[in-house]
This record gives sequence, structure tokens and C-alpha cells, in this order.
Amino acid sequence: MLFTETKLKGAFILDVELREDYRGGFARSFCAKEFEAHGIKPFVAQCNLSFNHKAGTLRGMHYQIAPACETKLVRCTKGAVYDVIIDLRPDSPTYKQHIGVELTESNRRALYVPQMFAHGYQTLTDDAEVMYQVSEFYTPNCERGARYNDPAFGIEWPHEVAVISEKDANWPLMETVPA
Repeated sequence: MLFTETKLKGAFILDVELREDYRGGFARSFCAKEFEAHGIKPFVAQCNLSFNHKAGTLRGMHYQIAPACETKLVRCTKGAVYDVIIDLRPDSPTYKQHIGVELTESNRRALYVPQMFAHGYQTLTDDAEVMYQVSEFYTPNCERGARYNDPAFGIEWPHEVAVISEKDANWPLMETVPA
């Protein structure tokens, strides 16, 4: 696997090293030893699969607080998504900054999301599927979210939002969240 650290310390883009022959290809998508060598928490508590019917669907921006802060490894297994993470670590030099990465079934790219980063994505194709490896169990009382269109972050989504849950559309604005 090829690890590229982003401008947000601790967040990585992971590319597979594809080995191909007449049968097709093979690539490692997860290795605890390689994750540890890059300072990445390799523990997986849950694997989740998200199906999205319509291009323009937006899910996010989700995170969990202590004692259930989670890391995620996110990969698009069908179609394409624009995946975004926001650094919400108050002591970080990149606090409130974000990056966006296109994850597609053909580029096989993954995004590692550190603890206290909000995460979300917008589908670029119909019938997009996203797989998450998550380090902590879903803990409803620790669940939080940031508004996808909060001016505090300035995220430029590639398309108009076609579908979004009521919950995701109504996360509080950053200015109203207690420090």
C-alpha cells in the first residue's frame, strides 16, 4: 500500500499497489503492520457498507466524541464519491480546515480519517457504494455532526445536493457548538 499524508496531519490517502497478470489483479487493502508504521490506529471494530441510489446524495459530516472517538478507513467500491474530512481537533494547526478526495471503484483509493475529524461524502454517480472500516462501535450518545454547508468550513461540493437526510441537513453551525 502507498500512504500519502495530506495537509491535515494524521489523515492519509491510501493507494493500492496493484499486481496484475492474465487473471486480473491483486492488491492489499489493509495491513495492521503497515498502518502502525505510519502511526495509524489499525484496530477495526466495525465494517459498514453504504448504498446510495442517486448521484448528488450527501451523507455527513459525522464524527464521534470521547469516549468513543473513531477512526475510519473509507473506500468507494462501486461508482464514485467526493469524500471530505474536516479537522475538528481544537489544538491542531489545521483546525477547521478540510480536504476533499475523489474515491472511485476504478482508482481503488481509500481515505484514512483520524479521530475528531468530521467525515462525509457526496455521490458522483448513481448506485454508489462506500465501505468503512471503523475503529470504534457506533455509540449514539457520542455521535456528532457538522453542517455540510457551514460557512466556517467553506466546502465546495461538486454538485447541488440532490438527496440528504433531515438529520444531516440540520447539524448545528460551528459557531453555535460549545468549545
